[in-house]
Amino acid sequence: MLLYAIARQSFRRHLTYRAAAAAGLLTNFFFGIVRVAVLTALYDGRPEAAGITLPAAITFTALSQAVIGPLAAFSWFDVMRSVHSGEIAGDLLRPIGYLTYWLAHDFGRALTQFLLRGVPMLIGYVLLFPWIAPADTHFVWPQGGAMWTATGVCAVLAWLISFGWRFLSNLSAFWSPDARGIIRFVFSLSWFASGFLFPLRYFPDWLQQLCALTPFAYTVNAITEVYLGLQRGGDVVRLLAIQAAWAVALLAAGALVLRAGVRRLVILGG
Repeated sequence: MLLYAIARQSFRRHLTYRAAAAAGLLTNFFFGIVRVAVLTALYDGRPEAAGITLPAAITFTALSQAVIGPLAAFSWFDVMRSVHSGEIAGDLLRPIGYLTYWLAHDFGRALTQFLLRGVPMLIGYVLLFPWIAPADTHFVWPQGGAMWTATGVCAVLAWLISFGWRFLSNLSAFWSPDARGIIRFVFSLSWFASGFLFPLRYFPDWLQQLCALTPFAYTVNAITEVYLGLQRGGDVVRLLAIQAAWAVALLAAGALVLRAGVRRLVILGG
């Protein structure tokens, strides 16, 4: 019940920022259209590239733009601010673990972003597809309930992975008076290795394998691979299992680093 209350409070809090969400939605949609134009030019009449058809590639831009908000793809400094401002002292006294508190808090935030920015982004793409895409293309949808279910599970696991590495990078605030640079560096890596800029299938094999060694590849790229049907059957199960393993590993690592950081905080505070 406590987790539900925290998530609900976070959801209601972020729901009040509707004007900011609308501005972010319009900005994301504009850049989404730019990405559609770039991909259309890159295909140059070819039916597909790296196993991805042009309609699937354009749908990819819709998905990647839609998850910007839920996955906090560009910035997230909440835990860092908590440490640097001293609010963590009060947070540690809550009748719930610090990591668990922020996990529930971020779930409420992600759900709000999905409803205010993710869903409208996809609806906007569907409505405007005839005007922003070539005439012979169409928006791609998952085929069947199993693919929809797999996409939903994949999206939740991608959020857990995203929270895990965001939480970990924010914990650098325990050891740095200005951790913002460290966090921004991690975010810049995620933009490239997550498949947000382009599907990882476009990259050379060796670079795909390198990205697959990071948790980032199992966020945006994983969602689009499952949604577009590029992964099927046993490959989907394997992908979801790897996602779950990364989520558990990152959350466990976050708990260990947090414990070390709190010990340092206690020592420095006397």
